[in-house]
Amino acid sequence: MPNRHPHALAAPLLALLLAGLPAAAAADACPAPGQWQRDGEVIDTAELMAELAEHRVVLLGEEHERLAHHRWQLHTLAGLHARQPEMAIGLEMLPREAQPALDAWVAGELDEAAFLAESDWLGAWGYAPELYLPILHFARMHRLPLLALNVTPALRQRLTTEGWEAVPAAERHAITPPAPASAGYREALAAVYAQHPSLGDHEAGLERFIDAQLVWDRAMAQGLAEAAEETTLVVGLMGQGHVRYGHGVPHQLTDLGIDDASSLLPWRRDADCEPPAGLADALFTLGDEAAFEPPEPQRLGILIAAAEGGVRVVRVVEESLAEALGLAEGDLIIEAAGRPMRRPGELTDLVRRQTPGTLLPLTVARNGATEELLARFPLRDEGR
Repeated sequence: MPNRHPHALAAPLLALLLAGLPAAAAADACPAPGQWQRDGEVIDTAELMAELAEHRVVLLGEEHERLAHHRWQLHTLAGLHARQPEMAIGLEMLPREAQPALDAWVAGELDEAAFLAESDWLGAWGYAPELYLPILHFARMHRLPLLALNVTPALRQRLTTEGWEAVPAAERHAITPPAPASAGYREALAAVYAQHPSLGDHEAGLERFIDAQLVWDRAMAQGLAEAAEETTLVVGLMGQGHVRYGHGVPHQLTDLGIDDASSLLPWRRDADCEPPAGLADALFTLGDEAAFEPPEPQRLGILIAAAEGGVRVVRVVEESLAEALGLAEGDLIIEAAGRPMRRPGELTDLVRRQTPGTLLPLTVARNGATEELLARFPLRDEGR
């Protein structure tokens, strides 16, 4: 598992929902890269954009670390904006507490560094801001409202463990209880949960996992639904796992009375030409973008979480740099490169930016004592 900052169990686990697509029978003619398709048929881009511009909500799914997916999102946003200038963009990436920073960014009051600091991007999201900045600049240049759709991991945890009625409406942004998960969604989430034996295989744990995901979906859906009352078109950017097969956010939008939402996904054709039925309302065909993606970021190979005084190691990936270094579950990383580590995103960002072959000193607290470790990131030609 990559070294991401999992503020909630659902965050790293959902990545497994995004890996690959089921095989399907080959078709006689494959859609070419750059073409849209719907129900197995190629559809004209201008025709599709004109149709989507009449919808209240459009969802653009992504794999968070795929640069090609963010390029596709930007191109699609531009196409929709050309048809419908009265548009807002909703972001899974930030909780509602970051809305003032988004407003200031759109107004041109913050530069990139100030925006990232005031929005607590690394603490709230942790994925490289460079992947998203072109989209954020597009919104700023056109003065399009940017909407923080998410809630904090702490609030998700409270709603999951304490229940909706125990959390005052004002403290949960007046978000309403989610509609129950569909059978297909429960099955998909259960499959993800089953791949992580360290979480426990008892039924109660699975139910908490599903409940946390429903809170996540409902928060985003309600943010989009509320925005749709104020503007003509709202476009939501979020992970594919929240969008696929009409589960997740589309399901919650329907429960909220938004019955014309449309879900779009990028799709990479391999040997097969036909995507799985019902994957999304329309698919954009990607070619082989590998040559145009940045190098894989450096990783320690740990699952981390926020903790008092540092960043807690929740899990160590087998055969990883962290395992070779001697990091263990329960370790508290206090400093990295001499910098105090207060949030998981800070460590993730620092590790990601390491040059192959360099050394990263870590100060680790373990069993009441501190220890200095030195992580050496392998050269690219070492095959890691």
